[in-house]
Amino acid sequence: MRSFLLWVLAIVLSLGIMIYQRMTGPTSPVKGSVEYMGEEISYKLLRTWGGVDGAKISVETGKQEATGYIMYRRFSSYDEWTRIEMINSGGTLEASLPKLPAAGKMMYKIALTNGSNEIVLSDEPVVLRYKGGVPIWVLIPHIFFMVLSIVFSMRAGIEAFARRKRILFQSFMATISLMIGGLILGPIVQKYAFGAYWTGWPLGHDLTDNKTAVSLIMWIVALIIIRKKPEKRGWVIAASILQVIIYLIPHSVLGSEIDFTQTP
Repeated sequence: MRSFLLWVLAIVLSLGIMIYQRMTGPTSPVKGSVEYMGEEISYKLLRTWGGVDGAKISVETGKQEATGYIMYRRFSSYDEWTRIEMINSGGTLEASLPKLPAAGKMMYKIALTNGSNEIVLSDEPVVLRYKGGVPIWVLIPHIFFMVLSIVFSMRAGIEAFARRKRILFQSFMATISLMIGGLILGPIVQKYAFGAYWTGWPLGHDLTDNKTAVSLIMWIVALIIIRKKPEKRGWVIAASILQVIIYLIPHSVLGSEIDFTQTP
């Protein structure tokens, strides 16, 4: 019964960490609300796009007479801002941004208009990154093993802290699932999405790649040590805490990005 409760605790902690990472990452939509034509309008502005065409941006107003415009330019470029009027389709204002290659970023900002009044939806321009399509056959296993790795990491850390006996097996599962999900399937996913297998050190500064490598190295070290000296539980606790800290770093920070000041 106690083992079951510890598994429940590990799963709950893991879900909390993953939800936090998802909500705070640079691909999470920008959400908010403004008062427009006497009513509160909620909006959700996209920050990632994987379609075959340009990103479709929309704001639901519920008003047939609503008007607005969108201004955009490529991120990391010398481009001037381009303005286009949004189309009202049944009360929803819509516009399409130009298509960019995978890892290209577009900045945009939206204003709702009402006569001479303008209501800008976000204080800062929204940065949207384009990505390529990732096949389900690699995406689902990648997600599965990454989830498995954090669950077993939490469980191994709890097992070590509680001075229980299955610390070696759980540490092994944390290590092997992180290796499969992060260092084997992860680069394949990244290749499909952004055109490169690895953009971390020494080839780049992608924090997602770097933090995965650091966490895996720590787990390998902890696994080797406790295999020879099971009483050295502190290494497992340290590896588990490190993985939690790493997961709290938002996903895709400092990820692949095209520098349009160097690329036409």
